[in-house]
Amino acid sequence: MYHRIRVAAYEPDPLHGPWREEMAVLRLGEDLHAGLTRMHAEADQDSVHPNRLPVRGLNSLLQAMAPGVIATGRNAGTDGRMPWLYARETVPPDVLAPVVGAWAAGLYREDDDTEGAGPEERLRCGDPAGTVCLPRWETESVDLAESVISAGGTAEPAARLYGLLPEWIAFRLAARSFRTGGAALRFRVESPGDGARLVSWPPQRYERRGRTWYYSACLTITVHTVPFAPRFRVHVSTQVRRWATRLDVRPHQLGGATVLLDAPLPWPGGPDRNHRLMVNTLGYDRRSKKLAWRRHSPAPLVPGLDIVRDYPRPEALFSDPERWIDGSGDVAAGLVHHPSLGPHEVGPGLMPRERADLDAWVEEGLRPLLTRVPDLTRVSRSNTPSLLPRSGAGRVPGVRDARLALQRRAALARALNGRPLEIDVLWQSPETVTALLAELPRLIGLPAGQGAPSAGGETWQWQYEGVDIRVRARPAGPLADALPISRGRGRLRAVRLAEAVEGRCRLVAERADPLLDGAGVVITEIAGKERFAAVPDSDPEHALRIAWARQGRLSQFVDSPDDSGSGLEHRARWTWLDAFRQLGAISPPAHRVGAGIPGDLQYAALWLVRHTRKGPTRCPVHRLVAVRVRPEDGPGVVEGWDAERAEWVPYPKLLLLLSQAREPVASGGKETGTGQLVDGSAATGGGRPAARPGVEQDRQRETERQIRALLFQLRDRPTLLLADAGNLRQCWPGLRNGALHRDMLGFGTGPAQRHTLYGHDLRLLLVRDADARGEVAQWYAHDTDGAVGLAEGVWGTADPEGRVFGSTASKPHTVAELPKGLMKLVPTARGRTAPGKTAWNPGQLEVTVLGCLSGKALADSGRADDPPDRPAEWATLAHQLRHHDDYPPLARPLPLHLARLAGEYVLPVAGPS
Repeated sequence: MYHRIRVAAYEPDPLHGPWREEMAVLRLGEDLHAGLTRMHAEADQDSVHPNRLPVRGLNSLLQAMAPGVIATGRNAGTDGRMPWLYARETVPPDVLAPVVGAWAAGLYREDDDTEGAGPEERLRCGDPAGTVCLPRWETESVDLAESVISAGGTAEPAARLYGLLPEWIAFRLAARSFRTGGAALRFRVESPGDGARLVSWPPQRYERRGRTWYYSACLTITVHTVPFAPRFRVHVSTQVRRWATRLDVRPHQLGGATVLLDAPLPWPGGPDRNHRLMVNTLGYDRRSKKLAWRRHSPAPLVPGLDIVRDYPRPEALFSDPERWIDGSGDVAAGLVHHPSLGPHEVGPGLMPRERADLDAWVEEGLRPLLTRVPDLTRVSRSNTPSLLPRSGAGRVPGVRDARLALQRRAALARALNGRPLEIDVLWQSPETVTALLAELPRLIGLPAGQGAPSAGGETWQWQYEGVDIRVRARPAGPLADALPISRGRGRLRAVRLAEAVEGRCRLVAERADPLLDGAGVVITEIAGKERFAAVPDSDPEHALRIAWARQGRLSQFVDSPDDSGSGLEHRARWTWLDAFRQLGAISPPAHRVGAGIPGDLQYAALWLVRHTRKGPTRCPVHRLVAVRVRPEDGPGVVEGWDAERAEWVPYPKLLLLLSQAREPVASGGKETGTGQLVDGSAATGGGRPAARPGVEQDRQRETERQIRALLFQLRDRPTLLLADAGNLRQCWPGLRNGALHRDMLGFGTGPAQRHTLYGHDLRLLLVRDADARGEVAQWYAHDTDGAVGLAEGVWGTADPEGRVFGSTASKPHTVAELPKGLMKLVPTARGRTAPGKTAWNPGQLEVTVLGCLSGKALADSGRADDPPDRPAEWATLAHQLRHHDDYPPLARPLPLHLARLAGEYVLPVAGPS
């Protein structure tokens, strides 16, 4: 058993002293910024933000083509006085001017009088970059460890370090090669805009099935804060970057694929040569009806700067990506693989040994400026709940499954409360029905022979120990067909989708039988999502969920056999378990934490559903979902908050209520082929719409008002409130790391208050995972003998009063066991097929005990004689709540899991404006 884990996180070394680097800094200047902004406004009169200069494309071009440029400053597009470029040395004007000119020329309309002129000619034709002198470079001493300590004790880095420091670190690491297995990997810098990446280049090759598959090592570098930590962190995560060499999609199905362009600098001399890969996006443009470079890609501007070399055109790269990854002349391009592009024989992920080796290489490269954060050690040996039976050697066969079936049946009986359960199975393949009917009695322990089909052969019924289940199987017919989406270009996608949803609702209403007094679930077999990719919005799943909810039915979906990578038995099992969850037939496990946890504790969880106009129904919505779980109660053990009626309702009723929303949509604008209204009032497929002034503040105030009202409803007994900080902090800014105070809650602009004012026995836990930004660092377990691997448990620092813990789960039984020392980047002779393996590593869930009854909190509340809480016990409770039934360990504690999944029913459809 491992007793410590190591996280791939680093912090400024306090023993090193001040960390200052001399850099060349360039500001746009007010004159040039004003001129370029004016030209942009004239060229794009339909712009949502006419006063905001679109410098993202220029930044990408400069980072790739201007030698020495390290990073671009934030907000340079809104304020010319802000630092714009950071470089190791000044970039000569004869290099900088053509780059700025090439970008500025792209701001003109296609019918401009200067069309056809080169960048320098356009500068002389009135481009502000040619009439206003380029600003002068300045030398600035930049503190790369600059930070302030918040009132709550959290170190917050200077804003510019979020972009500047990852780039600086990436260049420092790229100057060295990584040696492993007798080979050396060289890295290039990729600047995606939210940190920096290192990509090994050229890619590795893996021969399989008569083809060559390409892949690279990829390191992502980001800057983050940790609650109450005295120094900010730099996270370095490692993964495999796979490259597409054959696309199993048609051009119109390519929504947006990342392309990294490797091109030599067209200028002689200068630092950082051949260290960059230029980030571009390739996708189908529905206006021009052809493939194009999208999203501020610099690729279309590069040929204007370098007329000698041959650069890939979108259609050529799409038709033969392998040719370009091998290189054409001294230009190469790699199209990043995504599962939607087809299969790939290289498996994702790296195993712990290889990740540890990369981590050691990073640590060596960052000394002495950054030092590794201390290892985390175990704070508890109680990893799983007491009533969750575990399989293993020596167990009596069948006992574990029997105990789990008994627990499920008892939970189902409590949730039904004497009502029959009516289930409709709408099938497209007979084998799916067979698998579902075979798995149901096994899951809840029904004796053999209890299921009896009716005379017509369509209905089965089980009655056993208070559970009455009736299952009727019917062909799905046209209900599972693709939605017929109108192609009218003059109307919003949300409106056209709403019409298709209403049509499917009418079809469902014609086939639905009225329920008597039973709970109802409809299980529908539908094709996989890729079957509907050719026609956007045609997937019927969300429409069917809305339609059945209007009939008072819950809904669950199962993929057709041809569209699923898992076996029928596996899919049938999870279909039933998810159906039981929707019925509220689920209870938190009995914990093994200790006497410090109150016996009458209730759990509450908050989840904010946020859909943009790219959401499932093309309607934006912000909706707070609250779930309450009372472990020892009878019927209605899982409940949700009905905000309209201000009452707690059974979880199934909450789901049906959430599905009833309708949203007005803006009218009066004409939608273009990309989904952008030309008057800028809304956007469904392009950029973000212009928000009404103060709308975010209104959402924040309303969300915080609802949370305070909910806390008042939970004051009657000890309560553990669970929230996901990354999910809620947008509408509850008091959950930002820099705003946190131990045992205090902050709302609005007022000062934080004691959390016990909102509940005499309230505890509040915040959880956070890595998400797409890598907010929580990767990890691996290790021991004093040099062995590395994986470990399950709760981890913390040596501080007994520490509030931040790590929760790591065991490997799911569905994941294949692989050697911890498997090497994929440079396979050994015995592991020639190693690149084809999928390496699974569990993420770390960060648990912050924000509010508990600490000694200070009790003293401030006049309860100094009460025994104080131990924060580690509450973190252990959150960890144990991730284990339920026969599920693999949940990504979040069970109550929060239930609140998040309730969001699947928040499906607003467009209504009249």
